[in-house]
Amino acid sequence: MATLPRSIDDVVHMLEGAGYLASRPLATVTFLALKLGRPLFLEGEAGVGKTEIAKAIASALGRRLIRLQCYEGLDAASAVCDWNFAAQMIAIRTAEAAGMADRGALRDELFTEAYLIERPLLAAMRPQPGGAPVLLIDELDRTDEPFEAFLLEALSDFQVTIPELGTIRAAESPIVILTSNRTREVHDALKRRCLYHWVDYPDFARELAIVRARAPQASAALSAELVAFVQKLRGEDLFKKPGLAETIDWAKCLLALDVIALSPEVIADTLGAILKYQDDIQRIQGSEAKRLLDEVRAGLAAG
Repeated sequence: MATLPRSIDDVVHMLEGAGYLASRPLATVTFLALKLGRPLFLEGEAGVGKTEIAKAIASALGRRLIRLQCYEGLDAASAVCDWNFAAQMIAIRTAEAAGMADRGALRDELFTEAYLIERPLLAAMRPQPGGAPVLLIDELDRTDEPFEAFLLEALSDFQVTIPELGTIRAAESPIVILTSNRTREVHDALKRRCLYHWVDYPDFARELAIVRARAPQASAALSAELVAFVQKLRGEDLFKKPGLAETIDWAKCLLALDVIALSPEVIADTLGAILKYQDDIQRIQGSEAKRLLDEVRAGLAAG
């Protein structure tokens, strides 16, 4: 198990070692979250690296990553624990066949750890090999306000309450990362319990460095062209702007096709790697792709 970083520079180097190139502000808020034991709330557009930082922290520190993927209708049972009803029914029938008459004793036996199915929040409160785990609560904005209210107990005191077993408190607080794509506003009461950071699209230099790290086989010229093209796309009137994840996917697609330089034809054939809506794809195809590519090459030549 690696020790926690002692400075912001340590965080930068730690994340770089796990393949994540963080900006200085993101490294700063990550350092504070680790040092103070506070949850870290990350907001930003989809695909800018919010989820990846949790994976990088877990990998760098040698901690278990526990992920709670949020969705509409998520409730406490799905997030904390559930009872293994099938196993409980078998136990009841076995007890009846054996002539067990003490129903109170049977009831007490059925609601024990042996019949408990752990979900992510409960698992994060348990001791883990290598130290307290990294708990990723991903895309919190997909849930509703009642689930947010339920999370307040877990994030305030790092504990969960199970009616049949009582309150279970973490012996060591987990490292908590919450993410949101901001499809709706998350309540202030939850945000107050966290350190906050907006994860923006990277600038050209940092995005180029990330592509070179994640797709090192790509030539310097191709990497620069595709990153500059994606940055140009983000300035267009699109329904969904491509994120960093799409840039990396596109680089890998171009490598798989043995592309050595962009062309309008290559762009048209591979737009599905970076744009996910047909209206956006139709808007960029043809002469528009050529215009953007010409601007990209002119900008790179001038730079």
